[in-house]
Amino acid sequence: MQSIATKTAVVHFNSKVYSELNAYIKRENPSKIFVLVDTNTHDFCLPQFMSNLESGVIQTEVMEMPEGEDHKSIDICVGVWEAMSQYGADRKSLLINLGGGVVTDLGGFVASTYMRGISYINVPTSLLAMVDASVGGKTGVDLGVLKNQVGVISEGEMVLIDTSFLGTLPQNQMVSGFAEMLKHGLIFDATYWYTLTHLEDLDISDLDKLIYDSVIIKNKIVTEDPTEKGLRKILNFGHTLGHAIESYFLDNEEKTQLLHGEAIAIGMILESYLSTKICKLKSPELDDISAGILKTFSKTNFEDKDYENIIDLMKHDKKNSHGKVKFVLLESIGKAKRDCEVPNELILEAFEYYKSL
Repeated sequence: MQSIATKTAVVHFNSKVYSELNAYIKRENPSKIFVLVDTNTHDFCLPQFMSNLESGVIQTEVMEMPEGEDHKSIDICVGVWEAMSQYGADRKSLLINLGGGVVTDLGGFVASTYMRGISYINVPTSLLAMVDASVGGKTGVDLGVLKNQVGVISEGEMVLIDTSFLGTLPQNQMVSGFAEMLKHGLIFDATYWYTLTHLEDLDISDLDKLIYDSVIIKNKIVTEDPTEKGLRKILNFGHTLGHAIESYFLDNEEKTQLLHGEAIAIGMILESYLSTKICKLKSPELDDISAGILKTFSKTNFEDKDYENIIDLMKHDKKNSHGKVKFVLLESIGKAKRDCEVPNELILEAFEYYKSL
């Protein structure tokens, strides 16, 4: 697969991953190399990665953080900053983030702020990180249960996608990443959506091409609007309600925590229903979206008491302005509309629609 040039970096795939990484290290000669992993990637991905890393005489330090969204916090950042300082990281050091979306988001933020910015490289190991989190330069951490409230947009030197790492993932993590791929089809490419919802016509060998196509879609959007002033906002489809649902389930002991993609899948169905009321999305397309998503994602149970709390959490969404919640909705499959305002009564209707499925 050909490498994909982003605004300031390059995404390399599979056979090119380690040759490009080692060539970069030889060319740039960083003072030290730091590899950030979580407890899972330390055990399942780090040995393969290190066996292919030709750092030569350059000192390499591995830093391990706990796995999971609830550790995507400033406290963990402080620990990583302190470890880098203790091991003598300077402005010519290189940070390599080997992990899923939590590691690439947090590691990118750490690198972008340590000594006002050092170079970093993302090596995504989850499907979610490969198709979404590691590409586009969005870095950051959560503020309590509020998703991605602190961060900067700053691209790394490169993204290295080695799809063999997907073999280390449990099934639920693969499914979680698939939600972002579905989103890319819904907002930008109806043909891609159709392909993803008819995977029975494909086999496992097609996965690399589907990942590649998903990165292409995201890169087209991000290249046109790197700082999210306009078009890039459409990447938030399903996320206004999805993030609120994810945060609510994360903070509620009575609820089973949802993976990011599981929450976004719910958000996409809810926001597709809203699209029929606000943007004239046709009912047959809503049916197609709901059926396509529920092919892969199980339904989640909601109680009436949940709705007010979820709606309240939406006020923290990053797309909001002047106190108004802004949604990305669909005019049709493959065509999104940004900055849509939705009254709360329609959101309650959307939850009733979801319950009826």
